[in-house]
Amino acid sequence: MGRPEAVRRLIVNADDFGRSRSINQAVLRAHREGILTTASLMVNGAASDEAVELARQNPRLGIGLHVSLICGTAALKPGEIPGLVDREGNFRDNSVAAGVRYFFRKDLRPQMEREIQAQFEKFRATGLKLDHVNGHLHFHMHPTVFAILMRQAREWAITHFRLTRDFFWLNLRLASGQFCYRASHALLFRLLAPKARRVLRQFNIKHTSAVFGLLQNARVDENYVARLIPQLPPGDSELYSHPSLDEFKNEFDALISRRVRSLVQEHNVTLIRYQDL
Repeated sequence: MGRPEAVRRLIVNADDFGRSRSINQAVLRAHREGILTTASLMVNGAASDEAVELARQNPRLGIGLHVSLICGTAALKPGEIPGLVDREGNFRDNSVAAGVRYFFRKDLRPQMEREIQAQFEKFRATGLKLDHVNGHLHFHMHPTVFAILMRQAREWAITHFRLTRDFFWLNLRLASGQFCYRASHALLFRLLAPKARRVLRQFNIKHTSAVFGLLQNARVDENYVARLIPQLPPGDSELYSHPSLDEFKNEFDALISRRVRSLVQEHNVTLIRYQDL
């Protein structure tokens, strides 16, 4: 007898749920018609109320919190977090500049913690089950932000977390282009992931062993996903993308692709949510 095929389970997540109506509709359709199993909610998004209502109507869709400290609008008023936002309450758009400030400006840490807490409270007020936690532009892995999240993990009921790290050499076999972007991001999260993994283990917070999508930068299209499915490693993985009906329609099309759905079945990949880990 041959060796039994290794079990492979996959979370398929949509980031930025609630950011716009286009994204909300793409998430809804990708869940109902395609392979999408979870979505990460931006509680301060312009269309967050609609996203919450859609989530309530589709209880099989796992909903997590997409903590936002870069781009977009804050939960708190500008006067409460003046070091994080402008007079209109908007975060900075430059992720590198924001990341450096958040790391070196210790005086900003209490403001960051208050803002993150406010976002958790807004999520809790929806009544939705917290499926997972991650961050916009992966700022949940920023050392300062990660430390805040772990310090409050029990208070905020964090039980499942995206441990961001994509496999660079596998990605080279699956896709081409943007080599410098892919190499730099692979290196950054290769440095951040080991310590984060140890801390998550200490807090008994569950995560997948692999996360795909980081190195694609809005190019999680049908061809990429079709190449990825047969190459998924054994165990639990996450594939995340940014589906919408306008800006990133290519990523939406990938999630409802008949070819992709067939490959998931052909390769015995079980689609799950974070809460199923």
